[in-house]
Amino acid sequence: MEKFKNCIRFDWAAKRLLRDKVNFVVLEGLISVLLNEEVRIQEILESEGNSEQEDSKFNRVDIMAKNDKGELIIVEIQLSRQLHYLERILFGVGKAITDHIARGERYDKVKKVYSISILYFDFGNGSDYVYRGQTIFKGIHTGDEFTLNERERRQLGMRTPEEVFPEYYLIRVNEFNKVATTPLEEWIEYLKDGVVRPDTTTPGLREANERLSFMNMTEEEKRAYEHYLDNIRIEEDCLESAKIEGRAEGRAEGRAEGSRDKAIEIARNLLKAKMDYSFISGMTGLTISEIENLI
Repeated sequence: MEKFKNCIRFDWAAKRLLRDKVNFVVLEGLISVLLNEEVRIQEILESEGNSEQEDSKFNRVDIMAKNDKGELIIVEIQLSRQLHYLERILFGVGKAITDHIARGERYDKVKKVYSISILYFDFGNGSDYVYRGQTIFKGIHTGDEFTLNERERRQLGMRTPEEVFPEYYLIRVNEFNKVATTPLEEWIEYLKDGVVRPDTTTPGLREANERLSFMNMTEEEKRAYEHYLDNIRIEEDCLESAKIEGRAEGRAEGRAEGSRDKAIEIARNLLKAKMDYSFISGMTGLTISEIENLI
């Protein structure tokens, strides 16, 4: 089937375009399909990741938004491997909760947080391309699930702990290798390849094709976008060269488990390519301090 091929990468759109209210519909489409409920974004919230830094490295983009229920939604796009990634998204969720409740407010003002990670690097094991994590409580002896009693449900208007605790989604883009037949699969196809079906009815994707078109960008935006793509190609070429020359073995786990001499050699080459320290640490297993000592 013919597909539109002129859409810009979603990570670039998140960095530049999706923060504008007129384009909320695109982000709403992704979140609605993923959560399987209609979501309307009311505003983009201030956060460290929302601040645009042109001279920053290109391996992370994130947006924090509030939906029409007052819930917080973190959409994070990670392009390259990072050590302790699970711990980092946990920290991000905790910070979002504490940053967006006023001092002295009651605990019932704490809002549910959805953390959505779009991962463009190999991470963990598993055959699926989307994983969902929730907090539930089960008896260690009986195995039954803890719930609120009837009186509490009436008073609090909720039924289970997962309605309160954060919810996590990991979208492993590299693991998607099939023909898209569902709205969620169409979205992941776009996240991976930047293509949209011309007859799509999936929420957000038709708008993505209309509003995230390369041809509709200004000349300045096109130059900046091409520069962004060049940076990504440089990173990919650097890693591929390391593999070809035998200085890296397999996936990131293999690199981290390789000999110290190989790790140092890879780190030095990545330093020459002007990769940032956190990226090099993720590729080699060396600490930031060890990498600084190589300079």
